[in-house]
Amino acid sequence: MPHVNWEPPYCGEGNSCYRLGTDDQGNSYIAISGEEDRYLTDSREALRNLIRDIKAGKADHLL
Repeated sequence: MPHVNWEPPYCGEGNSCYRLGTDDQGNSYIAISGEEDRYLTDSREALRNLIRDIKAGKADHLL
């Protein structure tokens, strides 16, 4: 498992808490808070686009 620098959890309404992280290779990660050993990974640009879409309300059902 790569070393991931996790940010503090982001918690939406209800019990949905997510953590974002990056590694030294330029990959980004997203995981449910408390389950960081089970994560999705992609490029930083892909994660950046996902976050933009969530903030724009295009994917608010994920939170």
